[in-house]
Amino acid sequence: MDARRRWTACLLLCAVSACAAGCGGGGKVTVVKLAHSLDTTHPVHRGMVFMAGKVGEYSGGRMRVDIYPGGQLGDEREMIELLQIGSLAMTKVSTAPLEAFVPEMKIFGMPYLFRDDEHRWKVLSGPIGRKLLLAGEPFFLRGMCYYDAGSRSFYTKDRPIRTPEDLKGLKIRVMQSITSVDMIRTLGGSMTPIPWGELYTSLQQGVVDGAENNAPSFYLSRHYEVCRYYSLDEHTAVPDILLMSTVVWGRLSDQERAWLQQAVDASVPHQKELWADSTRESLEAVAAAGVEILHPDKTPFREAVRPMHDAARGTPLYDLMQEINNIE
Repeated sequence: MDARRRWTACLLLCAVSACAAGCGGGGKVTVVKLAHSLDTTHPVHRGMVFMAGKVGEYSGGRMRVDIYPGGQLGDEREMIELLQIGSLAMTKVSTAPLEAFVPEMKIFGMPYLFRDDEHRWKVLSGPIGRKLLLAGEPFFLRGMCYYDAGSRSFYTKDRPIRTPEDLKGLKIRVMQSITSVDMIRTLGGSMTPIPWGELYTSLQQGVVDGAENNAPSFYLSRHYEVCRYYSLDEHTAVPDILLMSTVVWGRLSDQERAWLQQAVDASVPHQKELWADSTRESLEAVAAAGVEILHPDKTPFREAVRPMHDAARGTPLYDLMQEINNIE
């Protein structure tokens, strides 16, 4: 085991012992451990910091959320697994890696599922959104809220993406998600799943020709230093979910659960404001750095991925898509 893995293992053991002592123990302060893979400047991290502050405020200091950012305790999949066994209390994940644990989460990987941002938030804040948050409970995963992660668009090194045809022959990094892989294949590109932390080097070395993500992630990752084109086709809107271990949730008292959920709910509108500001600032920053920002016609992209929608006919996923489409 190399030094990095030994250090990670040490941190994992510390997280296990700290969570066991703080969640459901007899101490005066209940400590909830939250770990994620984001940078501390990211608007989702800042939203979680706001949430942690509210927990302390609402509980009068009797409950505390400790946050471990930057992948200190592993990648998203590893942290989901820690939640399942109750060794970690909370994490933030994209819905993409959740597909492997909660099949219903595939819905968010369907391209052009939402008409616009207003429609998206009507779905997420309504009965459908709540049902999906709780769909992971049989797998020991309780969704606490959705955080805004905007829309995902393509960025490339050498060729601007103006139409779906421009993707043909390009190697595009995708998340480890079945629906993401299907989308790139349907559009004619070659999909290459690569861990987020390895993507900058992979772009530099030509392992991939481009990737897709939201504007803050494109900027904060510094991928704009390698990729000179950002095409705002906005093919998917994959939210972030604040997850909690049902094992740890079960250890909390009713009052502690109420404090925590109240703080989480208060953090959502605050995080949405942070996200809007970060998106605007990120687009301005990459444009100033020389990135060409394109606004392609989305109609050809919508038509190109229609086979993905049609292939879902006769499945629960298609029924859910219809429910979402019928929300005005």
